[in-house]
Amino acid sequence: MFLAFHIVTADILPATSACPLTRLARRRRKVARPQELLDAALTLFIEKGLAGARADDVAKLAGVSKGTLYLYYPSKDELFKAVVRAHLTQVIVEGGDLVDQYEGSSSELLQALAQTWWSRVGQSKAAGIIKLIVAEAANFPDLAQFYMDEVVEPCHRLLGRAVQRGIDRGEFRPMDVSSVVMALVAPVQFLVLYQQCANACATNTIPLDPDTFIRTQIELLLRGLETRQTTAAS
Repeated sequence: MFLAFHIVTADILPATSACPLTRLARRRRKVARPQELLDAALTLFIEKGLAGARADDVAKLAGVSKGTLYLYYPSKDELFKAVVRAHLTQVIVEGGDLVDQYEGSSSELLQALAQTWWSRVGQSKAAGIIKLIVAEAANFPDLAQFYMDEVVEPCHRLLGRAVQRGIDRGEFRPMDVSSVVMALVAPVQFLVLYQQCANACATNTIPLDPDTFIRTQIELLLRGLETRQTTAAS
């Protein structure tokens, strides 16, 4: 259990007799500390699961006291939420900016979104969060709902905007946007879970190049979305 009253005053009150360079180093360390805690938490959540990750272990891995951890994140739920926001939510926010500013075709936009998600999430340690939610959602319904609200629904809205953009511009045939979004998401989710399983089972796996797989899936989908005029032009 996380206990918010465990606070170590040495982490709060700087030493008044410290030299300027020492104080500067401490300030820089304090600025970097939240990210260090989140990196440690991500590693332990993936290795030990939501139930198995302990505050003591997170603090030890980050090189701080348990009281310091509580100053930033008063509960394990809040720590997990912060990990999700740092590693997944931020990518979705940046994707929204890309949709707002993109000047190319909608087909290229969807490819850019898929490739960005894979490079920033799928190929990183953060991909383990997806597997973690799939495996433990039933035991942590509140966190599963948080993940739906914070990641799944915003991601679907983002992709829906890109698809609707293509329809409005006459690049895509009119189709049910929600169904198209699910068709976009499914291959990427499969690839993430496949990679996670392949890492766990190092033998007897079928070779799969992620970049080629994503590019092929997007191209197959786009050929069904694009109008004949768009297809002929490409």
